[in-house]
Amino acid sequence: MELNGYVNKALVPTLNMDNFDTLLLERLTSDARMPKIALARELGLTEAAVRKRLRKLERSGIIVGYRAVIDYQKAGLSSSFTGVDTDPEKLWSVISKIREIPEVKFLSITAGDHTIMAEILTRSVEQLEETHRRIESLDGVRRVCPAVVVKQMNLEKGSASP
Repeated sequence: MELNGYVNKALVPTLNMDNFDTLLLERLTSDARMPKIALARELGLTEAAVRKRLRKLERSGIIVGYRAVIDYQKAGLSSSFTGVDTDPEKLWSVISKIREIPEVKFLSITAGDHTIMAEILTRSVEQLEETHRRIESLDGVRRVCPAVVVKQMNLEKGSASP
């Protein structure tokens, strides 16, 4: 079974995961608050087995945390997905500096249009602009390309409309 398109099945043996682990991850990506007893029932495992598997996935770094999914607009927040291009020799230095910026909530090195993609979350558009300027001023940054979120779409099952 696929993990909502996120797990490459060719990697499963490398990660030392079996089908139960993959199914467990799929359920958790849909509802991280699902009780362990309900997970156990769905997977045909004991609750103890589910707890053991979760501990294994957490300790191995496959599960890195559990978070709330927030509608930023309803919460009165501004957000962007921002591409950052760097001088190749300064990539790790730039990443280190960006990680210190509290408004940066998620950071990835990419092989696409930009070297780095950052998700930025702020209390206002002005603060968002200031965060972009701050990143742009870092030594080694060539270009900052923000894509400001104007409407967040709910991708939960059963809510295909905006």
